[in-house]
Parts: sequence; structure tokens; C-alpha cells
Amino acid sequence: MDEFVDRLNPEMYVVTAAAGGERAGCLVGFASQCSLRPVRFVVWLSELNHTFRVARNADLLAVHLLGREQYGLAELFGGHSGDRTDKFQDVRLREAYGGALVLEDAPAWFVGRILTRVGGGDHIGFVLDPVEWGGHEAHDGPLLRLSDAVTIDPGHPVD
Repeated sequence: MDEFVDRLNPEMYVVTAAAGGERAGCLVGFASQCSLRPVRFVVWLSELNHTFRVARNADLLAVHLLGREQYGLAELFGGHSGDRTDKFQDVRLREAYGGALVLEDAPAWFVGRILTRVGGGDHIGFVLDPVEWGGHEAHDGPLLRLSDAVTIDPGHPVD
């Protein structure tokens, strides 16, 4: 399968969740639109991840695209565990629809209502119904992709 997977270079996303007085966020490479009508999007969160534990109790998730120049933000959300680090301490964010956490510097983002969760190996897919979205029209540079983020050591073990 490596011959196929090694050729992929998907966009990377930061997914944020808030529930039960906790907030969390992580860097995600497994995500995609999964329906045309109605529009649906799925993000896959590792069951080992602090963000997963918060998201399983959430009603909404926020999904953010990053620009290639935002490697530091990607490293913060991908290279540190929310179990030990407050990732939001020095990040510009605001509350959006339903209290979802939106990173203000993201080139594009949306808030999605969680419709269902589905198993898929060591990750759980959260199928989202977009309810609010936005972005910075001024940002027209390249997006952060997997090839840009491969040097980030995960903030939690992958197995």
C-alpha cells in the first residue's frame, strides 16, 4: 500500500473542539468532503488524542486550513499534546457558532455540527454538517500540505 499512500500530499487541517469546559485542537491529515448534496465533510481523529476525547463529547468541531507559512501553528497543534500544553494560550481565536473555537489567522475555516461518528481503524471519523464558515480573502498563497508538515513529531504516540 506504500506505493499508493506515499504519493499522497493532502492539505493539513487544525481541528478544534470544545465541550464540558475543555478545549482542544490538533493537526489532522485525514479529512475530506464526503457528500455533494448536502455538503458534508469528515475529519478523522486518533483515539489516542486529547482532541478526540474532547470531541467525543462535543456537538460541533471547527476545521481550519493553514497557509504554508503557518508552519509554527501547525507545529503547535501537531507537535504538542493537549494533555500537557494549553495550545490556545498565545493563539488568536474567537468563539463562533455554538461556542466553537475559530483560529482567527486561518486562511479558511468552517464550523460543522457533528452528525455521526464512524469507526475506521485507529481513528474515528466525525461527519460534519457545515453551519458557519469564513476566511481571509487576502490569503492566496499555497496551503500547508503533508509534505510541509512531515518534520513535525506527533505530540502523542501513534501506536
